[in-house]
Amino acid sequence: MKLGVVFPQTEIGADPAGIRDYAQSAEGAGYSHILAYDHVLGAGTAQRPDWRGPYTSETQFHEVMALFGYLAAVTQRLGLVTGVLILPQRQTALVAKQAAEIDVLSGGRLRLGVGIGWNEVEYEALGEDFHNRGKRIEEQIEALRLLWTEPVVNFQGRWEHIPDAGINPLPIQRPIPVWIGGAADAVLQRVARIGDGWFPQMKPDAARPLIEKLRGYAQAAGRDPNSIGIEARLNLSKGDPNDWRQQLDGWRDLGAEYVGVNTMGMGLARPRAHIEMIERVKRELGV
Repeated sequence: MKLGVVFPQTEIGADPAGIRDYAQSAEGAGYSHILAYDHVLGAGTAQRPDWRGPYTSETQFHEVMALFGYLAAVTQRLGLVTGVLILPQRQTALVAKQAAEIDVLSGGRLRLGVGIGWNEVEYEALGEDFHNRGKRIEEQIEALRLLWTEPVVNFQGRWEHIPDAGINPLPIQRPIPVWIGGAADAVLQRVARIGDGWFPQMKPDAARPLIEKLRGYAQAAGRDPNSIGIEARLNLSKGDPNDWRQQLDGWRDLGAEYVGVNTMGMGLARPRAHIEMIERVKRELGV
């Protein structure tokens, strides 16, 4: 099992040097990868008094594809993981191009995690349909894999149309791994049929029945359940070091391939504080 870090999107600030130092420190401490959340827009709340979303227009988010282009240049071996890119609110061919470019510039270090998201405001502003996003994402994944593996693609789907065209350069990984986030039963079935991996967002005990269900769906789809990766999340703001160790043991027992260490929500006000915390965790947990 490999330990990665969750990029502290909402707390790291906008200083490029701080972002560089964080990524290089994670790499130097021996973490396997850096995972970043995705949001393009935050909703203003002045006209939305009943807003219940976890993020607003006051919450900072670095755009993940541009961020990973930068991180590809300032790191050498750290894996780059979107966790997750809200795919149906983006143009599929553009995502294919951006992901391929990051993979080329990083030397094949990208893992593209995708999901359908929850923020209808973003979908409206980006000109995409919020209500059919679950159906569209599967066709998008199919189109992405074609664009990453074939120099010229002629694809006509229900929503996607690629008229005898291709991206150049193609990525190093052909295709780039596509992991999927979400916990609904429809998501588990989607992962079982077409996903390279899954991101559970709960503790091991809560994830166990979902992983068992996922593996059953994979067998029913004619796939080897062990071929589907698992990346869990370790939220340091909840629990103490003993609890962290217990969670890691639980994820190891469940066969998780990766665990991402999340330092957000701990009251760490600057990049250096996040760096010190991930260095401490790596020393104490030593995964």
